[in-house]
Amino acid sequence: MALKFEVLGKFNRARAARLALPHFVCQTPLFMPVGTQGTIKGLTNNQLEEIGCQIILGNTYHLALRPGAELIDDLGGLHKFMNWKRALLTDSGGFQMVSLLHLADITEQGVTFQSPVDAKPMLLTPEESIQIQNKIGADIIMALDDVVKTTITGPRIEEAMYRTLRWIDRCIVAHKRPDEQNLFGIVQGGLDPVLRDICVRGLVDRNLPGYAIGGLSGGEDKDSFWRVVAQCTAALPEDKPRYVMGVGYPLDLVVCSALGADMYDCVYPTRTARFGTALIPEGLLKLKNQAMANDERPIDPTCLCMVCRNYTRAYLHCIVTKDPMGSQLVSYHNLSYMMRLSKDLHTSIVEGRFPEFVQGFLRVQFPKGDIPEWVCNAMEVAGIDVSTCCAP
Repeated sequence: MALKFEVLGKFNRARAARLALPHFVCQTPLFMPVGTQGTIKGLTNNQLEEIGCQIILGNTYHLALRPGAELIDDLGGLHKFMNWKRALLTDSGGFQMVSLLHLADITEQGVTFQSPVDAKPMLLTPEESIQIQNKIGADIIMALDDVVKTTITGPRIEEAMYRTLRWIDRCIVAHKRPDEQNLFGIVQGGLDPVLRDICVRGLVDRNLPGYAIGGLSGGEDKDSFWRVVAQCTAALPEDKPRYVMGVGYPLDLVVCSALGADMYDCVYPTRTARFGTALIPEGLLKLKNQAMANDERPIDPTCLCMVCRNYTRAYLHCIVTKDPMGSQLVSYHNLSYMMRLSKDLHTSIVEGRFPEFVQGFLRVQFPKGDIPEWVCNAMEVAGIDVSTCCAP
């Protein structure tokens, strides 16, 4: 195993840890920006290091299409190819079963895609997914799982969960670089607690370096979302990292961390930036709004990032969604916000003031005390009293 996970502090379920990977020693909770093809849109690697980014997520499916795994391997792996010295995680390509479903056909053998490049059919098997990821060379690689939207019900959920367990064994056998790359399994089972439980137990029995909770953030209601996270984190090993896939809203990060999750990824901070929306402690700032046109304040007066130190809301209002520079600057701020939030979560747990941090976060985001019921319910399970933040 090429990973060391050391819990440095705890509050009930929440934990702050040191995650040592081959290319970087990370602090959790952590957020991973999504760099689909070895790049975070609009930002340089130096900028990512500057804001404290620890792991970048690369997309196996897209990298395999172009530039191709062979080329990346020939040029020394993705770290060298994209000149990124810190950690990398590659997903398995499985998520494209959901996002490109009209192009995919799923059987026991694997997933047949219609290539969006040349429309030819390409088969992605668990073995091939791992071979591609071995060539790409990321610190963490993901097992190919059978992904189903959480909004789907019926026998398909059960079929996908059992197939995910069968496929993990094929992934383990195919994995040729276990001393340099860590294979994470993915818990599936939709919103069914019984299926989730079977899947968690099956994966834990296989003693993997880390575990992901998959199949969420696909449109399910928030009450179901947090309950699945709480169930899985409670059943996963204490001494291994837990990764909730596809989570990128700041509120979700705080809630999932309180429930014992460690790692997150999402396109949301950069995608919402391209639409002119900035993340701030109060929630969202829509820079396209006319009210911003003559506002001389920075995006967030409490933020020390390069953008908040140098640019006004008025300037960003003028260029956002019209000039690439606009989305670049807002992306920089949004990722900086996510890195700072992750660091604050880590520090508050280590310093023993995590409940106060969560209460403060909720007070700023919900000044009227209208905290959503699902958050209150989740916090109760997490052992954090939010009654002082709620409206009477």
